[in-house]
Amino acid sequence: MHIEPGIVTGAKIVLSYATAAGAGLYTLKSAIDTIREQGLISLIGRAIIASAAVFTFFQVLPHHPVGVSEVHLILGSTLFLILGAAPAAIGLALGLLAQGLFFAPFDLPQYGMNVTTLLVPLFGLQMLAKRVIAPGTAYVDLQYRQALALSTAYQGGIVLWVAFWAIYGQGVANVSQVMSFGAAYMTVILIEPLLDLAVLALAKRAKSLQGSGFVTPRLYA
Repeated sequence: MHIEPGIVTGAKIVLSYATAAGAGLYTLKSAIDTIREQGLISLIGRAIIASAAVFTFFQVLPHHPVGVSEVHLILGSTLFLILGAAPAAIGLALGLLAQGLFFAPFDLPQYGMNVTTLLVPLFGLQMLAKRVIAPGTAYVDLQYRQALALSTAYQGGIVLWVAFWAIYGQGVANVSQVMSFGAAYMTVILIEPLLDLAVLALAKRAKSLQGSGFVTPRLYA
C-alpha cells in the first residue's frame, strides 16, 4: 500500500504530517492503556515482535505495484488479534520506517501518508471488533465470518485511504488507477481471514502463551 512518489507533492503533503501525528497520538494513548493493563515490558516485547513481522511482510513476502500503490499481504487483523492494537500499531509504524530507511529511502517522503493508511484502519478495526465479537469471547474462538468482517474492514480502510491520497494529490485524473489498485487489493480478503483462523488455531494449541505477556489477554480470555 505504498503511495507512489509524486502522487502528493508540494504543500499538499503537509496534510499527511497532520494525519500521521493524529494516528501517533492515538497510538500513544493506546500504548499507555496497554502498559496499565499488562506492563511496559509486555508492550515492548509485543511491539518488537510486531515490528519484525511487519518488516518481513513488507520486504520478504510478494508485493506487486498496481495503479497508484502496491499490493501487500499486511496481516493487520492477524497482528491485532494476537498482539493487540497498540503493539500492532507500533509494529506497523516501525516496520514501515525500517523498510524505508534501509531498503526504500524514496518512500520516506510518503511515510506520513503510508503510516496513516496503515494505522487509522487498524483503530477502526479495533472499534469494529467490540461490535462483532461478543464480550467474553476469546479471539482463539472466533468464527470465519467474524475474521472475514475484521479483515474486510481493515483492507477496505486501506483502499479508501489510498484512494483519498491519490485523488487529493492529483484529482480524478487517476481514478482508473485507483480502481485497479482497489480491485487488486481486495483479493487479499480471500486469503487473510483464512490465515487469521490458522494462526488462531495454532495459538489455541499453544496454551503456554496464556498469561505470558507476549500476546493480548483477549486472545484466550
